[in-house]
Parts: sequence; C-alpha cells; structure tokens
Amino acid sequence: MISIKNIFLLVCLTAISSYAIAQTTPYVSNVWVADQGNGTYKNPVINADYSDPDAIRVGADFYMVASSFDAVPGLPILHSKDLVNWSILTHALKRQPPFKHFEKTQHGNGVWAPSIRYHNGEFYIYYPDPDFGIYLIKAKNAVGPWSEPILVEAGKGLIDPCPLWDDDGRVYLVYAYAGSRAGVKSIIAVKKLNAAGDKTLDAGTIVYDGHETDPTIEGPKFYKRNGYYYIFAPAGGVPTGWQLVLRSKNVYGPYERKVVMDQGSSPVNGPHQGAWVDTPTGEDWFLHFQDKDAYGRVVHLQPMKWINNWPVIGIDKQNSGKGEPVLSYKKPNVGKIYPIATPAESDEFNSNKLGLQWQWQANPQATWMFMNPAKGALRLYTYQVPDSARNLWDVPNILMQKFPADEFTVTTKLAFTPNPNIENEQTGLVIMGRSYAALSLESKKDGIYIVYSICQNADKGKSETETQLAKISNQPVYLRVSVSKGAKCRFAYSTDGTNFTDVQQEFQAVAGQWIGAKVGLFATRKTQINDSGYADFDWFRVER
Repeated sequence: MISIKNIFLLVCLTAISSYAIAQTTPYVSNVWVADQGNGTYKNPVINADYSDPDAIRVGADFYMVASSFDAVPGLPILHSKDLVNWSILTHALKRQPPFKHFEKTQHGNGVWAPSIRYHNGEFYIYYPDPDFGIYLIKAKNAVGPWSEPILVEAGKGLIDPCPLWDDDGRVYLVYAYAGSRAGVKSIIAVKKLNAAGDKTLDAGTIVYDGHETDPTIEGPKFYKRNGYYYIFAPAGGVPTGWQLVLRSKNVYGPYERKVVMDQGSSPVNGPHQGAWVDTPTGEDWFLHFQDKDAYGRVVHLQPMKWINNWPVIGIDKQNSGKGEPVLSYKKPNVGKIYPIATPAESDEFNSNKLGLQWQWQANPQATWMFMNPAKGALRLYTYQVPDSARNLWDVPNILMQKFPADEFTVTTKLAFTPNPNIENEQTGLVIMGRSYAALSLESKKDGIYIVYSICQNADKGKSETETQLAKISNQPVYLRVSVSKGAKCRFAYSTDGTNFTDVQQEFQAVAGQWIGAKVGLFATRKTQINDSGYADFDWFRVER
C-alpha cells in the first residue's frame, strides 16, 4: 500500500517535473514555422530580419549570430539542434560601445556582419563597427557571461571580420572594406593576429579584388579544408548578388574563383552571405539571407555538398557546379528528432525580464521601463523626446522587435496613467522604418485621446501628421495592427478587446537603414518636470 506521505511526495515530484518541462518548452510561432512536421522544412527557416548570419556547430549544438546595427541589446545569439528550429538564446552585447555615442539613435551604424567561432574551449565573436573598428568578445558558454569588447584594431571602414586558426598555430583575420568610410570597396584582405586573437600584427594584405567580376564583394567567412583555404563571400549587391567561393593553397593566394549559388530559376533573390556548417552525421549545409525589403533579410537553409574540393550550394539543376536555392527540402540528419521551435514573438510580460525578442533603439536607461511580474505588466515611463529629435526616428526609448512573417497581427492591451501636470504625453504601438505610423494614447487638458500618426520620410527629418480619432473614457485600451502581404498595415483600437474600430488609412511599411521594418511600443513626453506618466502593457500578442 502506498502511504499518504509517498502519495504527497509523488504529487510534488510530478508537479516539479511538469514545471521543469513547461520552463523548457520552446516557443512556437503562430505565424511562421519552418518545420513542416513530416521530415521536411520550408524556407526561410527564420522569416525575420537576422541579416548577415554566421553559424557554427559545437558538439550537437548549432549557434548563429547576426548583425544588430544600433539595436540594443545587440549581437543576438540563436540556438538550434537541427538547423531548422531556432530559438533566441541571448544577446552577447548588453550595451554598445562607445556608450555615450550609442545613447543616441545611430541608424545603420553599430554592429555589422559578425562572425562566431569556437576555439580552445571558448566562443569568440568578432564584430565590426564601421566607424570605430573591429571588436572581439569571448565567453566559455554561449549563454554568457560575455567579456567586455576588446578593440582588435581601430579604424574606419573595416568590416565583416572572420578569424582562422591555422594548423601551424598562426591566426588570421579575413575582412572587407566599407566604401562609405574607407573610400574603397569590393576587395577582400587578410591580417595576421596575435596568438590570443585580440590584436592585429600587420597592416593587412589584399588577397582578392572584385572590381571587374565581383563588385561589392564583402562578408567573407574563412575556412580550411583538405589543404585549401576557402573564403566564402557574397558579391553583386545585397538584393541581387550571388554566393562566391575563393580557394587557394596559400592563405595570401592567388585565389581561384567560383560562383557556387545564385538565384537561378528560383524566386529567392540575392541568395548569399552566410555560413557553412556540418552535422554530427557528416552532412554539409549553408545558412544565408534573402533581402525582402520591408521584411528585412530573412534566413534560408540550403543543402551543400563538396565536388572536386568545391562546394555546391542548393540544387544544381544543370549539373554545372552552381546551385540555386530550395524552397523546401528534407531536414538535416542530426541523428535525432527535436521539438519545433521558433524565435520568441509574443510576450505576456509575466517575468521580471523582457522577452529576448525586444531591442531598444539606443543604449537604454534604467528609467525607461519597469518589469512588474506581480502585476504581470511592462511599465513604460514617458521619457522626454530629445531636443534634437525631429520625430520618432530620433527617439532612443522605442522598444521594438522584428517582423516575424509576411502576414501577422499584433495586439497589445494597455492602461495609460499620464502625469496630470503636463500635456502631450503619448504611448502606443508603432510600425517603424524610414517612414512610420503609430496608434497611440495622448494626454490633453480635457482627457486622453486616441491619435493616429504618420511620418513619411522620417529619416529625412519630416514631421508627423496627427489625427485625433476619439476621446477615451474607459481603460484599458487595446491597440492592434494587422500586416498583410507586401507589408501593408492596418491599425485598429478597442476598449473591450472584442469590438475594434479600424483606422481607415492604410500604411505601407518600409525598411529602415539596412534593416527591415519593426513593430514596437513607446512612451514619450515633450516636457521635463519632476515626474513622468506611465503606461502599463499587460501583454503583446503576435497572431495570425
């Protein structure tokens, strides 16, 4: 007979086990899942703007990094067990240096194409800031803690670094140049690094010039296989280019050239810039991006094979040694089947931390937000718009995430408590790009109003046009935006969560500076006094 004590213990253990499973259950999107559940996947494997991806395998785990530009926290690290199902693991850069510089919005600046490697029991991420130089951060565990950035080499226009530890112990760094800062582009160069990999030892040597055949060659990744040095590099421009591979028996060349993937007859434009990875079972795969304009640069997975010491990426329909992208394919063989997972999108704000999908538009300050798990809410305090700000494009305290699919709907529930001593505090939902639109609550002398704002050519300093839609007498309020194919956006609002009033004007979302459009939340004021108003966001849900 089982005693009462044993029954109680069994119940407790079952509850603990269930809690542990719940805590480790991966997030699954309602709007885009690449794993088709039948042993195949569809591209893109991540239908969100993780541009310039680089990836590695360590044991049975895959890790990916991507450009984050001026978004903070920066340097997202994603994790997968099968190259199809990805989750956001952490961000390696909690604040972006130089800290004062990145307290202001710096659209298009900051972290450009990084690389990740694992060497001697440590993870290394090399990332370029085109205005300051090449940085290195390291960690024993991919989750962190990550070291403070070390400036490997200062300078303008040094971009897209990737290291190689050679068989003889020498360390090299391949990189490219940004014409906007360096005054030259379309070349690939190699520098020597010290043994620690944290300082360059020479001025660098150009090893390939792409001006005639491969304009805008950049984003190089360095590998060694069967005695050959390989530089995988995109060329031809972001939305229109091809994947190039260079090989040589000498690190400094001369390098042979071969186009190993282009668009071909597929609808995937500009398929290039990414990472070669292998599986524990010996298969080869390639992760790269596709530029989808307002949706950003989304991540694709291509089969890859080696023929005569050259890689062939995608499907080689003509048997020419050059592949084209697949739209769907058999999943990688990693020896096991893993649960479906996608990067996080919705957030119930029930934790004491924001979901990993969220990023600010500049280095954050503690006074911008408060996570209140007891209330299950995110509180955004209104923060004074900088004197230099011409519109929200210049406002640092905008909390945003990437578009997660071609079609989706975002709804958020909030209650607004403005400071009674000032007017024109504002909080709400925004679609941000070079042009933006927002649906928000704004405080006036006689109460709170729903307002709809549009700013065309915000990046050029243009002003918003604002329309008052209704006066609000009841709270909470529900704000919604629905994004349809072509990144067309329709806003709506409700006071009961069921009956929504549509904003009649449709907004066409557009890309930001080197990034796709984003969706997010904000809380601003125009006057600085001794206290702020605040908005409590109960949840933020991404659905079909």
